[in-house]
Amino acid sequence: MLTALSIRDIVLIEALDLALDEGLSALTGETGAGKSILLDSLGLATGARADAGLVRSGAEKGTATAIFETPSNLTLKALLEESGIEEEGELILRRVQSADGRTRAFVNDQPVSVALLRQIGDMLVEVHGQHDTHGLLDAATHRGLLDAFGGLEKDVRALADLHSAWKAAQAELAAETEEIERARADADYLRVAVGELRELAPEQGEEEALAGERTLMMSAEKISADLTDALATLEDDGGVEARLSAALGRIEARQDAAAGRLDAAVSALDRAVVEAGEARAQVAAVLDGLEFDADRLEQVEGRLFALRAAARKHSCTVDDLPQVTERLAARLEDIEGGEGRLKELTAAAAQAHEAYLASARKLSDARAAAARKLDKAVAKELPPLKLDKARFHTEIDIVADADGGPDGLDRVRFEVATNPGAPFAPLAKIASGGELARFMLALKVSLAARGGAPVLIFDEVDAGVGGAVAQAVGERLAKLAQAVQVLVVTHSPQVAARADNHLKIEKRVKGKAKSDLPATHVTPLESDARREEIARMLAGATVTDAARAAADQLIGAGS
Repeated sequence: MLTALSIRDIVLIEALDLALDEGLSALTGETGAGKSILLDSLGLATGARADAGLVRSGAEKGTATAIFETPSNLTLKALLEESGIEEEGELILRRVQSADGRTRAFVNDQPVSVALLRQIGDMLVEVHGQHDTHGLLDAATHRGLLDAFGGLEKDVRALADLHSAWKAAQAELAAETEEIERARADADYLRVAVGELRELAPEQGEEEALAGERTLMMSAEKISADLTDALATLEDDGGVEARLSAALGRIEARQDAAAGRLDAAVSALDRAVVEAGEARAQVAAVLDGLEFDADRLEQVEGRLFALRAAARKHSCTVDDLPQVTERLAARLEDIEGGEGRLKELTAAAAQAHEAYLASARKLSDARAAAARKLDKAVAKELPPLKLDKARFHTEIDIVADADGGPDGLDRVRFEVATNPGAPFAPLAKIASGGELARFMLALKVSLAARGGAPVLIFDEVDAGVGGAVAQAVGERLAKLAQAVQVLVVTHSPQVAARADNHLKIEKRVKGKAKSDLPATHVTPLESDARREEIARMLAGATVTDAARAAADQLIGAGS
């Protein structure tokens, strides 16, 4: 419920603090007194389009603040929580409009974007009038209204989850199909490449071993000649070992006589004899193994060159070839095994689609049933509003299965026929301003207990009607106000007489100077003052006793 509206420096309003009550509140006053300014201010506070022209002449900025009771709407509560806005027993929406065009928005004194303010405001307030019934004229809103009437919101949310699951399965299937198609183009190449690498069978470290062997074999002839010369030097004249042994024997013969001075020399010569023998044996062994084999060199070079060619082909090192082999083999295996995965994903997508369609068709049946009930409910409301010749119909078109959306398969459209025998057509095409407002009122009365915004504002919904029709409009507004808070801007005494609360809007000038600007004032009316205002609405400028008596009758009929 909207509990208060505070306005500062907006058009003709210098300062206004207005308390509002539940039920039906009527706002009356002469044309031009400023009733529309109140609605503009409320619209500003709830996120409507801002305009620097709203700022009162001479002021730097204007402010509109709307205070609501803590909402029970779970969707709104979730939005507030998601936006980090704490509830403090009430919800305060505030908008500051500067004369230079800048605007700022606040919710519970926390700065927010205007888009968020509008999103919150749309969940709290609906404004309807002859020229502001876009919600009713826009067929895109009709499905939501029908779902609210039928209590189908939970079913719609569940269907949206199934739709998301179906679309996710479709996306996964499409991605896998694309990957397989791309891979299929590479399959022949992969089979050849894997076959070549597996036949080559590269091993880690093989390049280094082959290169070393090749280098050795290519140098074998020169190495053999040098080793032969070295071995001859070691073996000439009996060999180094024989000469060292002879020297060692002579020194050992005199070792004792030298009183220990030859001990070190004996040790060194002894080692030298041993080392010389080992060196000769090693040189001889290597020389024996150095056999130049042209066939083996050709084999080594062929293998080495083949490995390096494969590495160049796959843009890697020779040592990486075993890993490349495994990677390409795995990719080929994925391609060959992808058909099974594709079948699984195809089945999963089909299953998700079937689950969605089953739920969507069930929802379509529920909507059809709700539409029949809504048509009957609205039909009951039309005769009292003097639309007894008119007919209301909820048209539901079902789209193809593949075109279903998160809200289902249904396209919902409210249609009317204002004359007997006339075909049904969209509201905007055949309903006049007054008829449209009354159709909207009939629909809102039918939907009143089924959710929607907790505050409804009707701007001259009774324009162009009078007498019994105006009385019927007042009765319907009063009935609607039993479920939600209703504010109505009206020139009809029959409507005002039905109100639980009556606010009179006047334009006054403080002083007598020509420079003094007029200002809008709002006065709550009780008993005699309310009777006088309704009498004025009946009689015009001059209020007569007969008008007062008629006002008493209207008030008595509405109580």
